[in-house]
Amino acid sequence: MPIPSRAALVDHLVRTRIAGDVATPRDNNLSHYRKLANGDRHYWLGLELGDHWTDEQDVLAVMAERCGVNDDPAHRQGQDTIDPELTVDALERMAARLRKAADGRERVLFATGHPGGLLDVHRQTADALRRAGCEIVRIPSGLIADEGLVVQFADVAMLERGATLWHTHSPAPMAAILDAMAHLGRPLPDLVVADHGWAGCAGQRGLDAIGYADCNDPALFLGESEGTLQVTVPLDDHVTDPRFYDPMTDYLLHAAGLLEEEPTEPAVEEPAA
Repeated sequence: MPIPSRAALVDHLVRTRIAGDVATPRDNNLSHYRKLANGDRHYWLGLELGDHWTDEQDVLAVMAERCGVNDDPAHRQGQDTIDPELTVDALERMAARLRKAADGRERVLFATGHPGGLLDVHRQTADALRRAGCEIVRIPSGLIADEGLVVQFADVAMLERGATLWHTHSPAPMAAILDAMAHLGRPLPDLVVADHGWAGCAGQRGLDAIGYADCNDPALFLGESEGTLQVTVPLDDHVTDPRFYDPMTDYLLHAAGLLEEEPTEPAVEEPAA
């Protein structure tokens, strides 16, 4: 598949509902903004937001600016949106940070609380950085958080419960990883690529953190606005087919200069006359 142009990627994001008119309803978004503003730590995703965001209208304003949701406070029901242009803008910022990681041969940790949607996005990015000379961080064994195991495969850390990979917003699994690494005297990651509380916890610990967030998960966008996270890419983080993310991942890795060059076929010499 050819690398999509920016215009082609925008069209793809809208057609697959990764952005544009997304599946997350407006009332769900506003409910999460309100709960975050009311201090519900579940919606803080591992960040310490203090008393900076106690007005849900301030949260809505940031989400309109950085994610592209409807900025009208009177719009309470029905459809909400993610601006695909903002998605691509953020992908390009993320690509620049990945390029920096590759140039510096950095230690990079990948993690996801959305294995059903974003696992392969992270896995492909980890593969590309390893080829570029980065060290992909291996997490310590035997970690437990939130009554589950913190596991890693395909280079991505996740939470497992009952032989099932778990959808989680919790920062506890990332905290378990970072605490164990510090206890063992291992160097912490130079960069964390993640989502949900995995990204929020890493950013709050002072690590360079970049990641993905849906329009009903405002905390990471607030963290980016405060400088706690370096990049937050707005997207629907669980569309109907995870392969829909492939063109987006190709665009990201191409922009970072991390895609493997396709082998070229040797020229066939014409027989001498």
